[in-house]
Amino acid sequence: MSTTDQKYVAPIANSAAEWDKAMREMALKTTPSFFHIRARLPKAGRTNQVLGASRYMNVVLKTYASGGENEIHAHTNEDHVFVVLQGGAVFFGPNEERKEVGVNDCVLVPSGAFYRFIAKEEEPLVMLRIGAAIDPDDDILARVDSEGRPFDGYSEKNKEVGYELFDDKWFE
Repeated sequence: MSTTDQKYVAPIANSAAEWDKAMREMALKTTPSFFHIRARLPKAGRTNQVLGASRYMNVVLKTYASGGENEIHAHTNEDHVFVVLQGGAVFFGPNEERKEVGVNDCVLVPSGAFYRFIAKEEEPLVMLRIGAAIDPDDDILARVDSEGRPFDGYSEKNKEVGYELFDDKWFE
């Protein structure tokens, strides 16, 4: 199925290795890429769907079940922006500073900035995540915890739980 077909759904990356592999394969393309933002919504857990990538940039559709969250961390090799498409979240800084965001709000996270967030309870959170690599030859998805130790985004420590998708609830 073509990625320009509105029924196409990008596959869910189930690990950092799958996310990285999808980005690196897409980055080989030397012509424009087209994609449609579409996802089954989660009733539990969270998903990451790599929509497009070049050597220095990647676009990922992220969904979080109501109340879903992650743990404080920083990305060491990437600046990224979140664009809230559905739902809302509360973002926290390293000293528990907080900022609520909702539809059409954006959050720019520079490399090295510590943050975490919790999806609000109203409905599943859907965000477009646009990342820009600092050094595309190094691990683009590298992250550290608040102690500076390597931190797997798909780990239990990062509050990862298995996702379960609604049969009939979609974002597009």
